[in-house]
Amino acid sequence: MNLIDMDATALVAAMDRGEVTAEEAMTACLDRIAEVNGEVNAVVALRDRDELLEEARAADRSERKGWLHGVPLAVKDLANTRGITTTLGSPILKDFVPRRDDLFVGRMRGAGAIFIGKTNAPEFGLGSHTVNPVYGATRNPYDLARSAGGSSGGATAALAAGMQWVCDGSDMMGSLRNPAGWCNVYGFRPSFGLVPGDVERDLYLHPLATSGPMGKSPADMAALLDIQSGADPRVPLSHDGPGFAGKLASDLTGKRVAWLGDWGGAWPMEEGVRDTCEAALATFADLGVEVEEIAPPFPAADLWQAWIDLRSFAVAGSTGPLYDNPVHRPQLREDAVWELERGRALTAVEIQRASATRSAWFRKAAALFDRYDALIAPTAQVWPFPVEQMHPKEIEGHAMDTYHRWMECVIPASLIGLPAAAVPAGFGAQGLPMGLQIIGRYRDDLGILRLAQGWHEATQWPARRPAMRDGAMRDGRGDNRIAPQ
Repeated sequence: MNLIDMDATALVAAMDRGEVTAEEAMTACLDRIAEVNGEVNAVVALRDRDELLEEARAADRSERKGWLHGVPLAVKDLANTRGITTTLGSPILKDFVPRRDDLFVGRMRGAGAIFIGKTNAPEFGLGSHTVNPVYGATRNPYDLARSAGGSSGGATAALAAGMQWVCDGSDMMGSLRNPAGWCNVYGFRPSFGLVPGDVERDLYLHPLATSGPMGKSPADMAALLDIQSGADPRVPLSHDGPGFAGKLASDLTGKRVAWLGDWGGAWPMEEGVRDTCEAALATFADLGVEVEEIAPPFPAADLWQAWIDLRSFAVAGSTGPLYDNPVHRPQLREDAVWELERGRALTAVEIQRASATRSAWFRKAAALFDRYDALIAPTAQVWPFPVEQMHPKEIEGHAMDTYHRWMECVIPASLIGLPAAAVPAGFGAQGLPMGLQIIGRYRDDLGILRLAQGWHEATQWPARRPAMRDGAMRDGRGDNRIAPQ
């Protein structure tokens, strides 16, 4: 097997046995990037090849630091990474080189990762389509004419195209889940606080987003999550996990999951999305898991209102200093300005009302998890759309009233910080991937990863790789999207 076709767990095991060197892994990684990244545009700010190979040789000469020792890793371009240009996709920051790592980035560095560059992201992470004025658009390896999703679109495209073995991502509104579903890989949004936010950022007011792992298997994500996670005394609400690597094997017989469908019609879905997801649910039955479709457990309109208010409030806090600078304000994208101005216009009463709705939904969800081990939903309401399009304006005749309304299906987990794994659900009639969310009780991250691993072993969807080696993808034709197996 080619090194690029391995998952991270297999690669690291081979490196541990001395069968593969860090230099060989780095060479395979950089060669693959040279081969396909020009078309996919997933890896950005790539460092000098000779420097990276020398770091890999140094890793081969040194004692292993951790699971990532000698593994090439590109960090999402929303996270500060010492010594590597970190733009957040904004022309305002196109030359910014951090002097320090964000907390979880430092943990990955400490575990031996060799940072090769960054993975592309939308400007300030806004919108589930990876495009920005600094690096341009990331394309979906399964159809180069389509979006890879976002905001972790660069990470998922790099995984799907064989340029990375494992990646970090982040998730406020589905950014670890939508792109994973669209690129036929795995993403995991951990329970809030399991992967602490950075110590230099706001610690109290805006607990919506979290960082987390992405990979070609849940086992890969478990190993990376062990590195990223854990309490830090400087970060309130942070907590330790039980340890995940090596603990995913589990008999799933008798587990019960609730299928949310389209939330009683509240979430418009493009033709084929729901059918593909419902067909995939048969895998749970094969695993001995009982699936029950349930009625909407909470008013969708209330969830949406709470979400957009709290999200706008958070964006106003993070981008406010740039908006207040008369030089930088004209360089901000329209969606960022809309979010910020909306957030600043909110009253204290409106923010408190949103928080009360959030609390009520948490209580309702906790009661649901007394009956079910997980809630299941699609990772997106539409198929990957044309890469030139910023976002869907309508779904099956339903107008989208905001730039992110088409991602409403991800907010039940995001709003209350629940763990959620994105798993591949197969391919639609046009050969495009779709995914499922497996959403769990707060802090039941291990249980959700076990469900995801059982799913992976039963389906092996990431083995159905995009047909990029022979250039068949270049014309974007539907009959050339998948490599022969």
